[in-house]
Amino acid sequence: MPAEPQYNDRQDAGRKLAELLEGYKDRDDVLVLGLPRGGVPVAFEVAQALHAPLDAFLVRKLGVPGHEELAMGAIATGGVMQLNRDVIDELSIPDDVIRTVSLREWQELARRESLYRGSNPPPEVAGKTTILVDDGLATGSTMRAAISALKKQGPARIVVAVPVAANETCAQLGVEVNEVVCPYTPDQFYSVGLWYRDFSPTSDDRVRELLEAANAK
Repeated sequence: MPAEPQYNDRQDAGRKLAELLEGYKDRDDVLVLGLPRGGVPVAFEVAQALHAPLDAFLVRKLGVPGHEELAMGAIATGGVMQLNRDVIDELSIPDDVIRTVSLREWQELARRESLYRGSNPPPEVAGKTTILVDDGLATGSTMRAAISALKKQGPARIVVAVPVAANETCAQLGVEVNEVVCPYTPDQFYSVGLWYRDFSPTSDDRVRELLEAANAK
């Protein structure tokens, strides 16, 4: 059996995570990006503690038709598309299938961005120190897609910050970004939710409320 949960909820996790990010406090080059939905409540607490702006960074996996769990690529905030050529070539996936899947996912990403951000533009990450936040990492596939997409937008530095993660995943991501910050990496990970007493789903409305609250003038 796993040990006791480390966090009461995502807010508690975000506050504890922020303590390890003090070096980024009160800097005008720092931007905190939460991965919806569950990463945004954690990112909100981090952004508040660091006095940094908060935004959402959306990632949508491009699943192989019939094998949706297998990613042939991903799309992300800012109009970025990252294709996994190894999967595409190995399975001989035709261009029209890639277009069909990507169009559907672009539509869903646009719907969510409109829901979360309204008419506000996507965040400007070029030249910024970007702190990518989620509520935890198991395999890290979503975070890895976010990193790949974010790199195409030219940030000065990428920091991955999560309250809990599998140790192997942290090690793998550590070679892809400038820094990985994670206060808890249990030997037996099981799943993200086990390390929270309250791991209730985060709604779209809650994501929007937190983004609005963080950026209220």
